[in-house]
Amino acid sequence: MKNILMLTTGGTIASVITPYGLIPTLNSKELLSYLPKLEENINIETRELYSIDSTNTRPEHWKLIANAIESEYNNYDGFVICHGTDTMAYTASALSYLIQNSPKPIVLTGAQKPIGTEITDAKSNLRDSILYAADELSCGVQIVFSGKVIMGTRAKKTRTFSFEAFSSINYPFIAELYDGKIIRYIVQDKTKMKPIFYHELNEKVYVVKLIPGISDSLISTIFENYDGIILESFGTGGVPDSIQKAIFDNLEKYEAKDKVLVITTQVQNEGSDTDIYEVGVKLKKYKYLEAADMTLEAALTKLMWILAKKDRDWDYIEKNFKKAISFDRVRG
Repeated sequence: MKNILMLTTGGTIASVITPYGLIPTLNSKELLSYLPKLEENINIETRELYSIDSTNTRPEHWKLIANAIESEYNNYDGFVICHGTDTMAYTASALSYLIQNSPKPIVLTGAQKPIGTEITDAKSNLRDSILYAADELSCGVQIVFSGKVIMGTRAKKTRTFSFEAFSSINYPFIAELYDGKIIRYIVQDKTKMKPIFYHELNEKVYVVKLIPGISDSLISTIFENYDGIILESFGTGGVPDSIQKAIFDNLEKYEAKDKVLVITTQVQNEGSDTDIYEVGVKLKKYKYLEAADMTLEAALTKLMWILAKKDRDWDYIEKNFKKAISFDRVRG
């Protein structure tokens, strides 16, 4: 018998239609009641953590989920988290850093249509997630959606309406599910896994999305108020002339351990490489980090996790950002 704990947080899957739009209303037991009978060897218990539109997700919600799993970790074989799709990739990445090396599966799922509607992906997604969480070979943090299993640090929502809402960025699908059968492409060795739980995140991380002709007027304010600055650059990555002086002046003004600059790219696939063009090579005289092929969601939440350490130095920051955690880095 496999014991699964289903945690609910709201989202479209639990929503009902109102005159004001979709509002998450269904509780965990109501959600589960929509599923047809599952296999007899799976026992599911439910717990409602909170009920919000995932647009309102904050880092405090990530910690709440992680703490709930930690408190029940020894009592269950796997965990399923019902979550809104809009910020699910952020939550999956955050949980990958807050709960590392887990031999038990922690599965996130949701839906593009509420579970109570006539045409919905909610029932199949929830059923697949429970089956995957109950499987002996499953481990770590993953998203199960539209029959695909995606590593938590590799998921990105790439469609707003289609049932196939999530893509796996710069990494293969872990598995697929067909008619309740799991077809695995990557099998993780969980024999030596032991979970490590973390409890803090530094929320003072800011993402600057470059646009052509961006002004430098806010750069100093951002450096002053945030500990981590992620520069979402063009192409392979670089700093445009319009903000170059402001970025470089602030990198010289602060110690690298106190103000951490990360370069990533707006391009979804294949990642960044600041060694190619002059606009990137100019950065080499400063200490900075490069996200390489990581998703923005992974880079953001990983930086929050790293910067939560109070007595950090640059070596600690660089080592942990470059270290592959839950397959968040293939190169770099």
